[in-house]
Amino acid sequence: MQASEAAHLPTMIVDAELSAPGICAQIVRFDIPEPTDTRHALGEGYHVNMCLTPRPLESRGGYRERWGPHRFERLGDIFAIPPGESLYIRGGRGRQASLVCTIDAAMVHEFIGQMLNWDDAHLAAALDIASAQVRALLFRITAEVRHPGLASRRMLELLGGELSIELGRYGLEVSERPMTGGLSGWRLRLIEERLAGDLAAPSLQELADLCSLSVRQLTRGFRVSRACSIGDYIEQRRMEAAKRMLMDGDSVKTVAFAMGFSSPSSFTFAFRRAVGASPSTFRQRQGRALGSMHSVAA
Repeated sequence: MQASEAAHLPTMIVDAELSAPGICAQIVRFDIPEPTDTRHALGEGYHVNMCLTPRPLESRGGYRERWGPHRFERLGDIFAIPPGESLYIRGGRGRQASLVCTIDAAMVHEFIGQMLNWDDAHLAAALDIASAQVRALLFRITAEVRHPGLASRRMLELLGGELSIELGRYGLEVSERPMTGGLSGWRLRLIEERLAGDLAAPSLQELADLCSLSVRQLTRGFRVSRACSIGDYIEQRRMEAAKRMLMDGDSVKTVAFAMGFSSPSSFTFAFRRAVGASPSTFRQRQGRALGSMHSVAA
């Protein structure tokens, strides 16, 4: 391979790693100099990825062997790849940090007492996991990997067990929800466009009027379509936007008022609850990570 070709390939750097029986957790940084279309095949374990910095807006995932070459769905803050599957990811250039957990499939199936059925609906739902329980566990694992404490391997093993159960519950919720009654594609697009066009949180009534539905129809249909509450989804999208603004250099005050918060302190409280760190701490961490990337590239 020529040096010029290698310079355009994505690179991955492992900043920290912690392993325990059944689980390996890593904090990694990706440097993607050019738009990519890459295949990710993870063998017989479950692969869970949570972005710690904003995921590029263009990021999409698709299972070509299952869906064909043209279907790609949006990648959320958290996505999972089941055992034996190959996920193709398309994305734009940029730098990103993620927590990456690989969990033994046998441990997941032992904890939940059954095998999970990874059909089309499950694969699509796993590309954007908006479960607050899964998110909280991944933040706790991130903290343990960054700053291992007393009995850290045992702690990670226990957290891995909890994560296995929550992944199983998420998969079973997809199985048990009705196959009909979800929102149509055009209504989901209207909601996405509203969230992208205005950082202030919409009311449920506003979104219901936008979709020509009652609030009850909206909330029930959205949960069927996205396997999470519309409130959790709105909060997740708003915090993604806040991360991008902070990394672009906007002040905490500017971000707070742009997002419709009454004060910087109320925004800081919401951000810390959703992201696991204050806005200032988040920006400092990402600044150090990007500085390390620049040093490696130099």
